[in-house]
Amino acid sequence: MKNRNPHGSGAKGPDELRQQIEQTRSQLGDTVAQLVGKADVKGRARARAADLRDKAGAMTVQLRASAAHAGHSVQDTAARTGHAVQDRASRTGHVMQDRALHAGHAVQDRALHAGHAAQDRAGRAGQAVQVAVPRSVRGALRSGRRRPGPLLAVGVLGAAAVSAAVVWRRRHHN
Repeated sequence: MKNRNPHGSGAKGPDELRQQIEQTRSQLGDTVAQLVGKADVKGRARARAADLRDKAGAMTVQLRASAAHAGHSVQDTAARTGHAVQDRASRTGHVMQDRALHAGHAVQDRALHAGHAAQDRAGRAGQAVQVAVPRSVRGALRSGRRRPGPLLAVGVLGAAAVSAAVVWRRRHHN
């Protein structure tokens, strides 16, 4: 058997030879440890499973943090949108309230003017009637205000006569 030296030269002395032997033993021990590690399939599977568990746990933590952040973002957006809608609704309500108030005042002013106009016309009509009615009839009317019974009876009879005349005219002219 030939003695091979990996470094290309033989040992120059016993100390150097011991050193080379020690180095070769160390390399051989590392190689054997590597071979044992590769041969230990069960141990490598356990190590791989532990590594995958660690990675899965880290991903779970990361996903939970991402989901929480997304939830807060959605919540913030919803709150801002809700406040914006509430502000718009409030402003629109105030605008509509102001419009209704102005419309109510306009209707009230028109009714007031119409009432004054009707009151003025009634006053003028009353004055015209007062001027056109003879003094004796005016006296009877004044006394009728104190005792309305006879005057009311005359009014009812007059209204009945006018109604009868209208009905008779419609029947005979149609």
